[in-house]
Amino acid sequence: MSSVSAYLSSLVDHQRTYIAPIARYRQKYVCLASLVFLCATSTCVADTNDLKESAVVDSSASITLDGRLNEPVWRNAPVLKLVQQSPKPGEPTPLETEVRVVVTKDRIYFGFNCKDPDPSRIAVHTMGRDGDMKGDDSVSIVLDTYGDRRTGYFFQINAAGARADGLISGPQSVSLDWDGIWDARVARSSDGWSAEVVIPSRTLSFSPGVNEWGLNLERYIPREQLTLRWSSPTLDSFIYDLSRSGWLTGVGGLEQGKGLEFAPYATGRTTQVFPGGHRSWQGSVGGDVTWKITPQIVTVFTANTDFAETDVDARQINLTRFPLFFPEKRAFFLEGANQYNFGLGIGAGREDSQEFIPFFSRRIGLLGGALIPINAGVKLNGRAGKWNLALLDVQTRETSVPSQVAQDLNLSSSLVRGTNLLASRVSYDFNENLRVGTIFTNGDPEGLRQNTLAGIDAVWRSSRFLGNKNLLAGGWTATTQGDVGPGSKVGWGFKVDYPNDLWNCSASVNQYGDALEPLLGFLPRPGVRATAAICNYQPRPSKSGPFSWVRQEIFENRYFRYTDSNGIVESWEYHMSPVNLQLESGDRLEFTWDPHGERLVAPFEVAPGVVIPPGTYDFTRWRFGVETSEHRAFQFGANTWVGTFFNGHLTEFINYARWTSPRGKIQLDLDTENDFGHLPVGNFVQRLWSVRAAYAWNPNLVLSSFIQYDTGSQNIGTNTRLRWTVRPGNDLFVVWNRGWQRIVTDPHVSIVPQDDLIAIKLRWTFRL
Repeated sequence: MSSVSAYLSSLVDHQRTYIAPIARYRQKYVCLASLVFLCATSTCVADTNDLKESAVVDSSASITLDGRLNEPVWRNAPVLKLVQQSPKPGEPTPLETEVRVVVTKDRIYFGFNCKDPDPSRIAVHTMGRDGDMKGDDSVSIVLDTYGDRRTGYFFQINAAGARADGLISGPQSVSLDWDGIWDARVARSSDGWSAEVVIPSRTLSFSPGVNEWGLNLERYIPREQLTLRWSSPTLDSFIYDLSRSGWLTGVGGLEQGKGLEFAPYATGRTTQVFPGGHRSWQGSVGGDVTWKITPQIVTVFTANTDFAETDVDARQINLTRFPLFFPEKRAFFLEGANQYNFGLGIGAGREDSQEFIPFFSRRIGLLGGALIPINAGVKLNGRAGKWNLALLDVQTRETSVPSQVAQDLNLSSSLVRGTNLLASRVSYDFNENLRVGTIFTNGDPEGLRQNTLAGIDAVWRSSRFLGNKNLLAGGWTATTQGDVGPGSKVGWGFKVDYPNDLWNCSASVNQYGDALEPLLGFLPRPGVRATAAICNYQPRPSKSGPFSWVRQEIFENRYFRYTDSNGIVESWEYHMSPVNLQLESGDRLEFTWDPHGERLVAPFEVAPGVVIPPGTYDFTRWRFGVETSEHRAFQFGANTWVGTFFNGHLTEFINYARWTSPRGKIQLDLDTENDFGHLPVGNFVQRLWSVRAAYAWNPNLVLSSFIQYDTGSQNIGTNTRLRWTVRPGNDLFVVWNRGWQRIVTDPHVSIVPQDDLIAIKLRWTFRL
């Protein structure tokens, strides 16, 4: 352990050396990784949190979900008190919070009583499902129903009753794309607000008879940037870190029913393509059948799968020579998606990019933006003992894609054959620190090639390093076989991560072979070795000193380097923010110095008609940014990038303005990006504008609209959606998508309609 401590100290004392090429420190990283993995079976890891509390078990309890804790059963429930986690752990606060838990035979209820000396300042910005609640007064629940201290469920409610939920697969983040069947109500009072939450046991996977679940609870007050928590109220802990959760007893009597769920749907849609296209009408039915083979293993069968209600992608401007990443949004693929996480951090080597995802479900049913029909599919997710299991098998249908899509993908024909696509993941938990797993995919979304990927990984993590610090280490290797190109078919990598409040540091090396071609994955830069070294120093100034107005300063240092298979540098970047201030008011100020290096071996068309010739380029970018606190009703942000760009100059203006009415019924967001490039080979202007608007009658009835325009496509697109949740699990969607094309060559015509779609979808859920 002294070697590990010495190494971490060296990162602190030699910050400038640390951001140099990672190869100089390879031997130290290997030694550190070896020590970390030895700790998996040693006594260097402290015991888990022993905090426990019992729920009231009352199978006959009658609770009316209205947000008011006035039923007699609430008075008999033990009180769980939340204490301050940030900014001053353990210190008293007038914003007292009490939580009670009641368990019936098939439901678990949570009751929150949130005191507030100034209820008029309670902040709410959304009523939509899975809306952005970072600036809202909210409460959160984390449940570890498997007891593996790694995977679990996340539930969040704001003071308007809006709900967000997700699946946890790591200690630092959660995917909010999963939608479970549960409900909540809130009520305001003269001394604060309260909330009642009900989670049916059939929504969760767990082992009947096991009387203890991992539990953590949190409340956030944005105007004070104050967080209260039940278990592990320290600055170095994350609410998603299940190894720091406490225990809830009294859940052993929960029943799961027969484990069958049927969710049929019916969809009607009408489409028209301009000019001159006739309006077509189409109706379809399908659905999902869910069967819990065991209480912890869930199988879902889908037929004629439909995604009419899925949100459209937010457009992006691409000034790089690599493909952009767009996240998965379709509900069928999102449930259980946390089981496919592979390695440690390889899916997010950069804040603004994804480096390598062995299985990327967006490859299924989508091809170059065109929809590929899915005849049927099956997926399995769950746990058996210490084994974690995930399987997905889908059969697509033969279809024709637009000629432009076929041209962009270099397809010989617009006809895409139906094909079978398979992905699976199996992992084993040696203990609560060490998980070892495999991943396997097979199939080509285009139906043209044989392609198989296989990989293994290991991740070790602890929240008790050096007493109570977080430390993670992981390694992976993978290969693709089949109809792939020449060169190495293997990839490998490792990462060490020390994510804590004062020091947040990591180092990683990942190598991707030239012939590593995961056709069911995402790999924008094959044939490179990517190294990264990051170390952020994040002090919190004294409240009695001259910088008492600063909540936290984040001094960022990040170095990225890409070399080709011959060891020649292709790209490098050093990102330093000597000023990144989070103020006590919640506002932010930032200044960044960002030098780059790029080597082009082929011409790069950065914009239509603007082609940068091959060569070696060094350039420097600067950023000035200001953002107001997210708790305000009116917010704005302005980030300006200036400086050189390859052999010219580039100025980027990225701005936003947001307004929310009281209680969050009306939302208006305006986002703009305007890029002005001046290069010897030509000038260019790229613009991306978007407007989001929403009106909510209540959290179960929301009308939203998303309008986008970008100069790359010269297209104006609108996505308008009405979602009515009749009751959790039963939804009606009305969607209208409309596109217009801007005509830049004809001065007499500004825009013309391009396409139009109206879809109505009704989805109902039946449980046994």
